[in-house]
Amino acid sequence: MSEEAIIAEKSPFAAELVRGESYYWCACGRSKNQPFCDGSHQGTGLEPVAFTAEKTAYLCGCKRTANGPFCDGTHNKL
Repeated sequence: MSEEAIIAEKSPFAAELVRGESYYWCACGRSKNQPFCDGSHQGTGLEPVAFTAEKTAYLCGCKRTANGPFCDGTHNKL
């Protein structure tokens, strides 16, 4: 059974990404390197989301997006 993700921030993270580079978005909210994974999810049953950058993006900070790792505005309803 997975633990619930922690809200790291009630707003998105503006992330300057390098096109073509691979990144791991923190889905658990525990990383000290938000919005990116630092391995803090170990033992939670939650896993980071791997993605390849296409452009600078707004990455979800509340961990409730339906479009992870990208912000979909869900933080406005919390």
